[in-house]
Amino acid sequence: MSETFSRKLAASANQGPRQSRSCKVCRARKVKCDRVRPCHACCTHGYPSKCVYEIAPGEDFKPISQLDEIRNLRAEIRELTSRLDGSSSRSNRRSKQLHTLFKTVRSAPENVVDRLLTEIRGSHREPHRLVAAPEPWQGTEEYSDIRGPDDDGESPEATDDDLSRLMIQRSFSRDSSSTSDDSAYGSICRMDASKSMLDVFIERFVDAFSPEVDIKSGQAGAIRRAAEIRMFSPILSDAFDSVSQVFFGRSVQNKSIEVQGFSYYPRVLRSLQEALLDSERSKAESTLATVILLMAFESVERTSHASVIAHVNGAVRLIEHRGPENHMYGVEHLLFTELRPYWVSASFNRRAPSFLAREEWKTIPWAAGTTQKNILHYLLDLAVEIPTMLSQSDELEAGINTGILSNHEKTVKQAALWNELGDLTNRFALWKINWVDGYPDGPPREVEAGDGSQFPVFHFRDLRTGAVVTPTKFEYPDLLLSQTMCIYFTVRLILSSVDTRPADRVGPLEQYDLACGICRSLEWYILKAPGNMINRLAFPVRVAWEAFPSGGPERRFLYDVLKLVEKRHSLGLWGSDMEELSPRHGSPPKANSPPRTEA
Repeated sequence: MSETFSRKLAASANQGPRQSRSCKVCRARKVKCDRVRPCHACCTHGYPSKCVYEIAPGEDFKPISQLDEIRNLRAEIRELTSRLDGSSSRSNRRSKQLHTLFKTVRSAPENVVDRLLTEIRGSHREPHRLVAAPEPWQGTEEYSDIRGPDDDGESPEATDDDLSRLMIQRSFSRDSSSTSDDSAYGSICRMDASKSMLDVFIERFVDAFSPEVDIKSGQAGAIRRAAEIRMFSPILSDAFDSVSQVFFGRSVQNKSIEVQGFSYYPRVLRSLQEALLDSERSKAESTLATVILLMAFESVERTSHASVIAHVNGAVRLIEHRGPENHMYGVEHLLFTELRPYWVSASFNRRAPSFLAREEWKTIPWAAGTTQKNILHYLLDLAVEIPTMLSQSDELEAGINTGILSNHEKTVKQAALWNELGDLTNRFALWKINWVDGYPDGPPREVEAGDGSQFPVFHFRDLRTGAVVTPTKFEYPDLLLSQTMCIYFTVRLILSSVDTRPADRVGPLEQYDLACGICRSLEWYILKAPGNMINRLAFPVRVAWEAFPSGGPERRFLYDVLKLVEKRHSLGLWGSDMEELSPRHGSPPKANSPPRTEA
């Protein structure tokens, strides 16, 4: 006990003095605070990111983080469990060895028994001498008529104390080093087998959709952080259980696991619907995390034609409902910033002005310094202005088609739109000069195309000569720049679709080059990206698809890429042409939807 007490004292000394004051939220609500950051009360209330402590001048008291608290508790549990397991295993081994010794003394020949007793007596006189453990005698049938010096097989000189000492020494010498960490870690909570398997499924899902990457690969920790807080939210915990089983079952082609996980899905949807209808719970970070988790799930299972975009639009509306100040810290900050390309892509799909274009949404989420803006976010700051121009172009076209606009109104609206298009196009060019051409690790490089053994080879038709050409492909210094350039080509393509300026417009040749830029970047990103980070290029792939004519080599290449990704990564979304992601959905009737993918 004294040893345990001293260890606890040392641990508490390393942690420093514990926070003596409750957090601001608990003091305001007048509830008990456990003084962990975030505290249990704030987590239960649904606002862990608002758990803030005030430290008076001159005080060294700091709240222990929830992660450290959990780590300390787990370490203590592992230590106690290890002791229990060690004590139990030692007792079992001692009993087994005593039984073996008894059988040997009872049935072995006299010379074997004499030698064994001599070893026992010698071990008693020399306590530190190690004696080999006796093996059970195998030839008892040959000596069935031979009895030992005592019917019980126990020499008067070999007392219980002697045997106990010997067994303890042998147990210590043989097994003190054999107690592995697995015995400590493997029985932390004595969970049943099904729960342990669920943990494996969740870990597999998290590794796929939230791989651990360095800063040069971009951010990918949102779902991993959400998994760490799932124990505080029943709906989030159920969602992880369901989607991870479906993903694992689909990955290993085990229908029973996939069906079992899918059976929980309706319950998760009902719980989510109830949370969205509640004014308080709808703003909780666990609700937002659940919606995004189901979005990832739909990219795997694709339960309906528009399921992915439905969850994306739902997440966007939820983000707007929560406000920018609720995305400054913790998991909710990562869910907004890391997945921001998805939210911007959804605004293209709706072709309507987006709240993301407002200044507060470009600044407040980063105001606390939780993460810093990178090259991708500065590009998205420009891209969020495009949906407004798409909306203006659609209104202008609809007004012209219906004849409700006079010539003067048409001229004024068209001039205003052209001015905005020219200004934004120039800012995109300036962004490329500042951020891509001057990238610290160098801009993209052009290299010769591969042989097609690992990835389909891209071919395109030269618009001037009509010949099919194999261009070079792009290589990038890191994944972040690769993703950023694909999005750059994409947003420029979308913007050019409404660019009808008489001069300086982006013409068909440049549009074709932008679409080819996406295709020439796919191999490097898809082969290098860990896990399912390739989902980040789903929208660029769809936009490139729409830029190419039907039946050409370009669409054949994209079709091969879609099927390759679906097969390698078990992503049902990529098994289709992803028509629901098209930015043309809200456009006027004359903009016909492209045909579906055909083999």
